Amino acid sequence: MQRPLKDYLQLHFIILILGFTAILGTLISIHSVSTVFFRTSIATIGIYFFLKARKVDLSITSTAKVKLLAVGFLISLHWFLFFFAAKISTVAICLAGFSTGSLWTSFIEPFWYKRKIRIYEVILGLVVIGGLYLIFLSEVNHIWGLLLGMLAAMLSALFSVINSTLTQRYPSSLITFYEMMGAAITSFVPLVILALNHTLSLDMIIPQGLDWLWLAILSLVCTVYAFTATVDLLYKFSAFTFNLALNLEPIYGIIFAYCIFGEKEQMTQGFYWGATIILASVLVYPLFSRLSQKKIA
Repeated sequence: MQRPLKDYLQLHFIILILGFTAILGTLISIHSVSTVFFRTSIATIGIYFFLKARKVDLSITSTAKVKLLAVGFLISLHWFLFFFAAKISTVAICLAGFSTGSLWTSFIEPFWYKRKIRIYEVILGLVVIGGLYLIFLSEVNHIWGLLLGMLAAMLSALFSVINSTLTQRYPSSLITFYEMMGAAITSFVPLVILALNHTLSLDMIIPQGLDWLWLAILSLVCTVYAFTATVDLLYKFSAFTFNLALNLEPIYGIIFAYCIFGEKEQMTQGFYWGATIILASVLVYPLFSRLSQKKIA
């Protein structure tokens, strides 16, 4: 089905915002677990007042609450791995690993919907892996950041596919509210354990100074707005289409990171070749998709 231009513009505007996420996570000085907890807590409070102002009924069945809170656990783990990958390597490496979302989705989506795997989706996913291989060869000292970024991408693909189903049953604002609440609860538990075990010092748990500003932007703009809009877009686009377009996030993020952090984010030539291959897979996908639909018709 042909989508209006405004839907595609909104999709890429959201991805542009998401490109700042890893940068904000790096700017925030506290531990990644604490970052996830404060991000999701502020987001939960923010969307609660937003929904109340619009007089939206928050009541849903107990079964639905359990489902949405469970997805919140996946989101919490995804964001922890995402921020941790950026902190132990660079924003660029983290985002490069995260661009494998389309490959993960090409396997998860057919399994979830019990449909055949589309060969061209797998091929494009493998092209992304080829780009990542070039990055790996040139940035082998950042292997853990790359692997954690890939694992974060797998979780992102999983909850994107799940949310594409949930949008058929519940409003995107309600999905965001309960999933953020679930993420906040699940990130609070390990944070308490780490604090009680004295694994983390107080200054690694409680935000300081500018941390509050970065957390506010991260929570309200990059989470409440972006996540709600993302859930809504999953009603209009397939999870694979969304995750393939999401491969542009590293491109935007790498550009932003270089502008902000300078030479710290400057990568080798192999990295940029790999990033170019990933970008090419995004641009080629609509052509394959259109040809496939014409063949089916």
